[in-house]
Amino acid sequence: MSHAISSATVTIDHVHLRVNDLERAMAFYRDVLGFFVTVDGPALGLPTVFLGAGHYHHIALSTFGAIATDRTPSGSPGQYRFGLVYPDAGELVETVERLTKHQYPISYGSDQGVTVSIYLTDPDGNAVALYYDRPREQWLDASGRVTVKSERFDPADLMSVLQRPAQHVAA
Repeated sequence: MSHAISSATVTIDHVHLRVNDLERAMAFYRDVLGFFVTVDGPALGLPTVFLGAGHYHHIALSTFGAIATDRTPSGSPGQYRFGLVYPDAGELVETVERLTKHQYPISYGSDQGVTVSIYLTDPDGNAVALYYDRPREQWLDASGRVTVKSERFDPADLMSVLQRPAQHVAA
């Protein structure tokens, strides 16, 4: 049995960084690195900005839980988590089976409608999301709204979660 990922299409999706100063961080990623703002959270009352290239956000910046100082204390702001997108449900299941075989702790699973995610931390404490995007034809509900939710589940129930359709949760 191979210990390697069986597909070369596993990718790193986006980075979500906790920052102390949202405007300063946004200016750097927007003005210096050239990303554009896809979601202006402060305009919506949220301490978050999403930036991207193309039609997707690649970087999310937020002040959730940050320490308000001019200089970043060691160990405070930084990477929130990074995501690995699996090309199909089977690849995600295989990965979770490997984690289980190695008795590696999994924090929780989350059905988010368009995605099904497994969350854990690496040995250095970096948060990692392993996830699978449901087929695009399942992304919209009967009203044409994108199915967005956040329902935690036991990772042992991953197969049953993957088999149920995405359903919109009314706010």
